[in-house]
Amino acid sequence: QVRLVESGGGWVQPGGSLRLSCTASGINYRLDSMAWHRQAPGKERELVARIYSNGTTNYVDSVKDRFTISRNNANNVVALQMNSLKPEDTGVYVCNVISGYGAYWGPGTQVTVSS
Repeated sequence: QVRLVESGGGWVQPGGSLRLSCTASGINYRLDSMAWHRQAPGKERELVARIYSNGTTNYVDSVKDRFTISRNNANNVVALQMNSLKPEDTGVYVCNVISGYGAYWGPGTQVTVSS
C-alpha cells in the first residue's frame, strides 16, 4: 500500500524559511515525478514545484528563486526548501508522486506565513 507522509509545516514570519519533506512508502518502482502542490483558503489547488526522475525541475512563477525542490530516489523522499516566505505562500502543502501505476497524494501539511 502506497503511503505519503509530509512533515515540516508550521508558522513562520514573512521573510522566514521552512523545509518540507515527504516520504513515499510502499513503492518499489521508479517514480516518474514528485511534486508539491498547495491550496490557499478560498483558492484552487496549484502546482508549486515538480521534479522528474532525471532531475529536471519546474516551478510556478511566484516561487521561482525562493523555493527549491529536491529528491532522494533511493529513499523516495522529496523536499521543498522555502526561503523568503510571503503571506501569500500560506496554505496546505500537499505531496504528490506519479508513476506508471498512477498518482498518489499525501494528506498535506499546513504552512502559515504571518506576522
